[in-house]
Amino acid sequence: MPFSTHDAEAVDQLLRDVARLEIMPRFRNLAAHEVRQKSSAMDLVTDADEAAERMISRGLRRIFPQAVMIGEEATESDPSLLNRLADAELAFLIDPVDGTKNFASGLPLFGVMVAAVMRGNIVAGWIHDPVGDDTATAVRGEGAWIRRSGKRVDLRVAAPVPVRDMSGCASWNHMQEPMRSTVAANLTGFGAVASYRCAAHEYRMAAAGHYHFLVHSKLMPWDHAAGWLLHREAGGYSARFDGSPYDPTRHTGGIICAPDADSWRTIQEALFWRPVVAG
Repeated sequence: MPFSTHDAEAVDQLLRDVARLEIMPRFRNLAAHEVRQKSSAMDLVTDADEAAERMISRGLRRIFPQAVMIGEEATESDPSLLNRLADAELAFLIDPVDGTKNFASGLPLFGVMVAAVMRGNIVAGWIHDPVGDDTATAVRGEGAWIRRSGKRVDLRVAAPVPVRDMSGCASWNHMQEPMRSTVAANLTGFGAVASYRCAAHEYRMAAAGHYHFLVHSKLMPWDHAAGWLLHREAGGYSARFDGSPYDPTRHTGGIICAPDADSWRTIQEALFWRPVVAG
């Protein structure tokens, strides 16, 4: 059964409610014991992450009783949940607070990311901004949009430009050497490069045409599935570093998002193949 725009609106409202009740009351109001480290000092979880994921999962189960819930925090406790993604008739990937480091630092650059996946195919995605109280939504084959003041505003990626004029976001800190040093050096050939420490806002910016490209090496599905579809439905093109299609069941190989296929090839060459000029 196709995923409908009516379904998408129901999930949008759920995410708004969760942000209002569980996330925003804790923003800039966390006690020390409500912030915990996972794999590193940059990889945090807070009481807001856990409470929001529980509420999102409960709400989605009410709307879609047979769906499989695969949340970032639940998977931290039970990694086998990821094994259910490929074959589930309907699964939801949930990142309750993307950009937790920013959230815990009091920086208003964080978001809620949810993707609907049917037998491994991403069919809908939502990226909610709790601070702005709006949701970027995509339904496969139906486009990508943000609804503001009751009006749908369609999203469209930026027009292609030469590499020297491209601006974008690149997260190279998870890359292994020698790729890490090569990419870091070659990024100087682009017009402007940033990192928000928040895939949610980076994907929203790219889908709205405010950035030309995104580069990520770590591919946990809750960080990328919703954004990938948002960017695709906004007219963009993306692929893994080797040119193969993005697949939410594969968690390595990186991703480049670009305005079109030609831009993708130009970016890939500039990142990985163009020699670094000394001097």
